Amino acid sequence: MADRRNRCNQVLLLAYQSFGLVFGDLSISPLYVYKCTFYGGLRHHQTEDTIFGAFSLIFWTITLLSLIKYMVFVLSADDNGEGGIFALYALLCRHARFSLLPNQQAADEEISTYYGPGDASRNLPSSAFKSLIERNKRSKTALLVLVLVGTSMVITIGVLTPAISVSSSIDGLVAKTSLKHSTVVMIACALLVGLFVLQHRGTNKVAFLFAPIMILWLLIIATVGVYNIVTWNPSVYKALSPYYIYVFFRDTGIDGWLSLGGILLCITGTEAIFAELGQFTATSIRFAFCCVVYPCLVLQYMGQAAFLSKNFSALPSSFYSSIPDPFFWPVLMMAMLAAMVASQAVIFATFSIVKQCYALGCFPRVKIVHKPRWVLGQIYIPEINWVVMILTLAVTICFQDTRHIAFAFGLACMTLAFVTTWLMPLIINFVWNRNIVFSVLFILLFGTIELVFVASALVKIPKGGWITLLLSLFFTFITYVWHYGSRKKYLCDQHNKVPMKSILSLGPSLGIIKVPGMGLIYTELANGVPATFTHFLTNLPAFYQVVVFVCFKTVPIPYVPQKERYLIGRIGPKTYRMYRCIIRAGYKDVNKDGDEFEDELVMSIAEFIQLESEGYGGSNTDRSIDGRLAVVKASNKFGTRLSRSISEANIAGSSRSQTTVTNSKSPALLRLRAEYEQELPRLSMRRMFQFRPMDTKFRQPQVKEELFDLVNAKDAEVAYIVGHGHVKAKRNSVFVKRLVINVAYSFLRKNCRSPGVMLNIPHICLIKVGMNYYL
Repeated sequence: MADRRNRCNQVLLLAYQSFGLVFGDLSISPLYVYKCTFYGGLRHHQTEDTIFGAFSLIFWTITLLSLIKYMVFVLSADDNGEGGIFALYALLCRHARFSLLPNQQAADEEISTYYGPGDASRNLPSSAFKSLIERNKRSKTALLVLVLVGTSMVITIGVLTPAISVSSSIDGLVAKTSLKHSTVVMIACALLVGLFVLQHRGTNKVAFLFAPIMILWLLIIATVGVYNIVTWNPSVYKALSPYYIYVFFRDTGIDGWLSLGGILLCITGTEAIFAELGQFTATSIRFAFCCVVYPCLVLQYMGQAAFLSKNFSALPSSFYSSIPDPFFWPVLMMAMLAAMVASQAVIFATFSIVKQCYALGCFPRVKIVHKPRWVLGQIYIPEINWVVMILTLAVTICFQDTRHIAFAFGLACMTLAFVTTWLMPLIINFVWNRNIVFSVLFILLFGTIELVFVASALVKIPKGGWITLLLSLFFTFITYVWHYGSRKKYLCDQHNKVPMKSILSLGPSLGIIKVPGMGLIYTELANGVPATFTHFLTNLPAFYQVVVFVCFKTVPIPYVPQKERYLIGRIGPKTYRMYRCIIRAGYKDVNKDGDEFEDELVMSIAEFIQLESEGYGGSNTDRSIDGRLAVVKASNKFGTRLSRSISEANIAGSSRSQTTVTNSKSPALLRLRAEYEQELPRLSMRRMFQFRPMDTKFRQPQVKEELFDLVNAKDAEVAYIVGHGHVKAKRNSVFVKRLVINVAYSFLRKNCRSPGVMLNIPHICLIKVGMNYYL
C-alpha cells in the first residue's frame, strides 16, 4: 500500500513539473488559432454555423491527433524513457540494421539498456519487409533523410516558436492601446534578445516558476472560456458534434479547406510533448494532459467560439477581444510570461535535438555546455543559440503580420507530425512485433488526416510558409552533407588501417625510440590500427612507452550505464604495452572533463590487466583481429586498490609530489615537474615498496610489472594525438560528389569546433597529426 502511494505521489509530482517544460507551446495556441483560421476567403462566411464548424474542427483535431495519436500510441514508443524523432530512429537501428555507419559491435548488444525488459524481438525471425530494407542501401538512406527532415523541422520550430509566441502575446497592445504595430514589434524583439542572452546562465534558478505560470495560465484561459460560454452563447456545446464539420465544409467549400492551415495551429506543440518525454514519464504526461491541459484548451476554444458567434467584427483579435475589460491587463501579463516559458522549452528542445544529431554523426561539431548545478539533461550550445536568435529576430521583423509567422509555424509542426506518423508503422512492425495490418491502419487513420492538413498548409507557402521550406532545406542539407562526408571518411579510415601483421613484425619496440609517458591516439575506428599512428611514426620515429587507441563511440541508446561504458582490449602481445579503449556513450550522454577521463581510463586499463590475468572475460567480450575486448568498471575493487596505493605512496613521499601526480594541469606545473624529476628514482622505489602488500593479488610477476609501467607512464606525461585531416574527393568522382566534399563538407569542417575542443583535451597536451583523405 505504501509503495502504491509513493508511486502515485511520484506521478503527481512529475505531472506538476511537466507543465513548465512540456505543455507551454500547446497551451498558448488559443492566442492565434481563430485569428489565422478566419483569414482570406473565410472572412466572408460570418455565420454562427461557420464559427461552430471551426470549433468542431479544432475539437476533433485535438482529440484525434493530440489525445489519441500521441497520448495513446506515440508516447508508448519511448526509447528507455526518451522521446523524440531520434529516439524513434535509434529504436529502429537497434532492432534492425538500418544504420549507415558500419561501426556496430556484438558487445554493444550486451549493454543492459540496449533492449527493453521483456524484448524478445532479437530472437524472432526477420520478416521479408525488414530484410528488404536492411539489404537496400537506398531504403536506409531514404529513412535517414526522412529523420533528418524531421530534425530540421524541430530546429525550424525552435526559430519560429519564440517569434510567434512572444509576438502574439503582446498583440493585445495594438487593440487596447494607441501603440503602433512597429513599436510592438520592437518590444517583442527586446524580449527575445533578453531570452536568448540569458540562455548561457541556465534555468536552474527560475525553473521552479515555470510550472505555476503555465498552470495559472491554463486555469485563466479556461475561466475566460466558461465566462464567454455563459455570457454569449450557451448553445455552443452543440458544436462538439462532428455534424458541424459537415455543415462547415458544405457552406464554405474551398475556403473552408484553405482555412485548415489555421485550424492545425491548435495542435502545434504536441510533438514537443513527445520530445521532452525523457524528463518525465508517459504516465505523468498523460495524467497532466487528460486532467488539466485538454479540458482547459477545449473550454477556451469553446468560449472563443461562443464570443465570436455574436461578435464577428472581433475576428482579427479574437482572443484579447473576448477577455472582459477588468481582466485584460492581468491576462496580457500572464500571456507574456507563458509565451516566454513556452519559448524557453522549445529552445531547450532545439539544443537537445542538435546534441542528439551530433552524437549520431549528423551535425557538425559544436560546443556543448553542461554545468553540474544545472538540471539533469539541460545543455547549452552557444553557436545554435546565436544562430537561432538571429533567425528569430529576422522573422519577427520581416513578417509584420503574426499570421504569416503562424502559417510558417503550422507547416513546420504538421510536417514534423507527418514524419512521426510515417516512422510509427515501422516501430509497430519491427519493435512492437505487431502484424503489418496494424501499421497500415495507423497510416490510414492518422496519415490521411495529416495529409489533408499538410496539403492545406502548403497552400500558405506564399503567405509565410516559404520561410519554413527555406530553413528546413538549409538544415537538412547541412545534416545530410555532414553525415555523408563523415561516413565516407570513416570508410576511408577503415580501408587504410594498418594490418596487424605489419605491427607484430616490428617487435615490442615497434622499431622506434620509446620515451616515458602515455600516448592516447584518438580514432573513430573500433578495430584495427589507424593510419594516423604509422603516419606519426614515419615522420617522428619516437613514441611513448604506453600506447592507447581511444575510440569515442555513440551507441543508439540514450544513456550507457557508467559500469558498462569502457570496453578495453589489448593490441599485440603484452610486451608491446598497446591497448584499445572504446568509450561507449548514448546519444544524450555528456562528455567528462579531461582529468577525470584520464583517471577513469587508467583505472579501466589496470582492471583489464588484472581481469585478464585471472582469466575473466564473461560474456561481454568481442573477438576482433587484435585481441579480446572486455567490459570493465573503473571503480571496482582492483581499481580502488590501485588508486589508494598510488595516493599512499605519494603521501609518504611528500605533499608536493602528490600534487604533481594527481593534478598535472596545476598552475605550478613547471616547478612541480622539476622537483618530481629530481626525485624520480627515489619515488619509483617508494612506489614499488608501497605496492608490495598487493603481491598476494598478483600471481604472475608480469602483471605487477605491467601495472607499474602503466602507472609510471601516466605519472610521467599524458599526450593526446588527434588526426588533423584535409579532405578532398577523388579526381574521378562525379561533379556532385566533388561539389559536396570539396566545397560543402570541407567548409563545414573548417568552420566547426575542432576535435580537441569536443573531447575536452587540454591544449598543452594536444598533438595534431596531418592527414590527407581522398574520398
